[in-house]
Amino acid sequence: MLGESHALLVDFPEYQDKISLLTANDTEFAEDAKRYHKLDTEIRKLELRNTPTSDEFIEQAKLDRLVLKDKLYQLFTQA
Repeated sequence: MLGESHALLVDFPEYQDKISLLTANDTEFAEDAKRYHKLDTEIRKLELRNTPTSDEFIEQAKLDRLVLKDKLYQLFTQA
């Protein structure tokens, strides 16, 4: 769905405590999470405003978001 938030806490509310703990205590996780949320916000803004952009740009942005999400998911579901 266009414009849908894919924030980590929206998609994985059951991991809220673990995500918060990692964000506070793991610098790399916090930086990746920040990049993820910034990218998610940018994608949603482009979709909601129907901003003209190339298909390649938006698809690459979505792929980058997915790669980051997978990386973060692996971290907060371990341990």
